[in-house]
Amino acid sequence: MTTESPRWITSSYSNNGGACIEVATNLAATHGLVPVRDSKNPDGPALNLPARAWSAFIALAKDTQV
Repeated sequence: MTTESPRWITSSYSNNGGACIEVATNLAATHGLVPVRDSKNPDGPALNLPARAWSAFIALAKDTQV
């Protein structure tokens, strides 16, 4: 049995000297999770958010853009 590994991505908008997060959305469909981590500490802990919570966060962020 193989387990799927997170495929970490950083937003194309993250050109601010490394103060950003990375997400692995590839696990949302199969595991219902979206891991999030600090891009400056890739070996550190990841926060595993439920896919619905991540979707709600993104929708709110898009809705409140200035």
